[in-house]
Amino acid sequence: MADEIRAEMVANVWKVVAAEGDTVADGDTLVILESMKMEIPVLAESDGTVAQLAVNEGDVVQEGDLIAVIES
Repeated sequence: MADEIRAEMVANVWKVVAAEGDTVADGDTLVILESMKMEIPVLAESDGTVAQLAVNEGDVVQEGDLIAVIES
């Protein structure tokens, strides 16, 4: 089963922490977004493996954009 992680707001991708193939646990930081000088961590919502990382540092994401897919 796959869990899609999507952006909750318009933001810049400040730092990518996880990589495709990484094993993550519920609550692990995948990427850090920056919006209005605030850093917002995007967290894994389940245990699993990062199957797809759809963003790169410097990208701008819109609300609802895919950030990552976690396969459990």
